[in-house]
Amino acid sequence: MEMAFGPAHSDDPEDPAPALFRAQVENLYVEAMVIADEAYTAFSAGRGADTGDLPPVDRVALACESLKTTTRLMHVIAWLLHQRAMIAGEPGASAKDSAAQLGNTIAPDGAVCARFAAPVQRIVGDSERLFARVKRLDDEWRAQRRAAPVQALLGELQARLRPAAR
Repeated sequence: MEMAFGPAHSDDPEDPAPALFRAQVENLYVEAMVIADEAYTAFSAGRGADTGDLPPVDRVALACESLKTTTRLMHVIAWLLHQRAMIAGEPGASAKDSAAQLGNTIAPDGAVCARFAAPVQRIVGDSERLFARVKRLDDEWRAQRRAAPVQALLGELQARLRPAAR
């Protein structure tokens, strides 16, 4: 069984892994887009005229956390789009591409975020949790891809060590 992308992938139509992987990617993509839309709305409101009463340091802090949150979401969305391209068999999409790796993110400043309105705090937290989930999946799928050649070699070795059928 070859590890083309995500979990174990085979040409067996009964194998649920490719369908499960596709479903996970699609569901995460929808979730990421919803959070991105909410972030845009919340952070746009935070830059509006109603922030004039915020101290300058809080306006800067809000802008910084907005950038961190947006970047976190864009990393997730780019990774998911790359996974979709690999699933679709796009010629330029490969598991070896840098876009196939999620990478790391900058954590929000909890003390700073505690000063923000509840909707902004929720969006920052949602983006962090989404990134962490996608990072865990990415790490698990990478581990599966690394384990596949070893498992194939072990299978060959076991077959050679079995007594020949008479």
